[in-house]
Amino acid sequence: MDVTEATALIADMGRKARAAAQILSRAPTAQKAAALRAAAAGIRARAIPILAANAADMARATESGLAPALLDRLRLDEDRLSGIAAALDAVADLPDPVGQEMDRRMPANGIVLTRVRVPLGVIGIVYESRPNVTVDAGALCLMSGNAVILRGGSEAADSNAALHQALVAGLVAADLPCDAVQLVATRDRAAVGAMLAAAGLIDVLIPRGGKALVARVQADARVPVLAHLDGNNHVYVHAAADPAMARAIVINAKLRRTGVCGAMETLLIDSGFPAAPALLTALLDAGCALRGDGRAQALDTRVTPASAEDWDTEYLDAIAAVAIVDGPTAAIAHIAAHGSGHTDAILTEDRAAADRFLAQVDSAIVLHNASTQFADGGEFGLGAEIGIATGRLHARGPVALEGLTTYKWLGRGTGQVRA
Repeated sequence: MDVTEATALIADMGRKARAAAQILSRAPTAQKAAALRAAAAGIRARAIPILAANAADMARATESGLAPALLDRLRLDEDRLSGIAAALDAVADLPDPVGQEMDRRMPANGIVLTRVRVPLGVIGIVYESRPNVTVDAGALCLMSGNAVILRGGSEAADSNAALHQALVAGLVAADLPCDAVQLVATRDRAAVGAMLAAAGLIDVLIPRGGKALVARVQADARVPVLAHLDGNNHVYVHAAADPAMARAIVINAKLRRTGVCGAMETLLIDSGFPAAPALLTALLDAGCALRGDGRAQALDTRVTPASAEDWDTEYLDAIAAVAIVDGPTAAIAHIAAHGSGHTDAILTEDRAAADRFLAQVDSAIVLHNASTQFADGGEFGLGAEIGIATGRLHARGPVALEGLTTYKWLGRGTGQVRA
């Protein structure tokens, strides 16, 4: 596919999406929810062919040498597929943001002004490896009244197509336009370039994938982008941390699932924390390789020297960087210098130290005495998420229904004219 063909394809999809978005923006909550519940039922009914499609993707990806972290994101099984269907039902049960009144006021001129939520319009999603994004993005965009154009990675093409069929069936069952959720069928990368250039057709682009993909989208897009580059997340074990709690949280934050963006990548241990050697031993014995500074290496001979690049690396693997720091000031400074603004946590029984960390660490999610693996829209009670936004404009943190809306002002007067 050449550039001209790709441009024509995305333009056609964009026009269809725009027409569908106009219908969705007026669709009743019950109708949108019915489409999602029908899609969830369709996924459950189509479990065998969906898993077969995923098995074909996994076989090709394994043969091509896809990284273990990406293979984990690609893999579906019965439990994961059940969770995908459950997420659709959960989004269907969420309050509809469209039309929600955010503000009401009546200035001296007597005009009653209300600020209400409205959909963004047409959203483009460019993503890698994760078939669940097909469903999560489709569900969130639909419930928030937006049409969406999905372009998944070629490694997940069969899985995405199978899941997309269930979404389309849900739309049909609820008498909503099929073009509300479109999947770019071609695996040619020219389609991504066409989406990046589709100003006027796509209102917002959301990339989900590796750092290279997100960086390309941010650099080349002529459409506004909502994104995060990586999840270089830190856990700081304060001197007053409970040792048993610290061990449980650190193991979970790093090793529950190493390939998710909420995984801990750097462990900071206060020089005053008495159980530091035991904490490192627990991680190492659990199969996590550690790359540390001189003081960390002195605590366990299995800790290898960290390079300058290690402090800025999102491993997405059973590897972590570890540094010994002298108090909260040093921990906060390290995060400011090396963090990606995604998710960072402090473990401590000192409330003042926790409050200071929560106030001064400038990340989208900052936690006290909890695993960074909670960086997930579902865990925040948002049903599902399109991604974790680490920028400062429009939306930050888990982007769910409200993050996919903007607002407009409505004014109701009684004949006022301005002098």
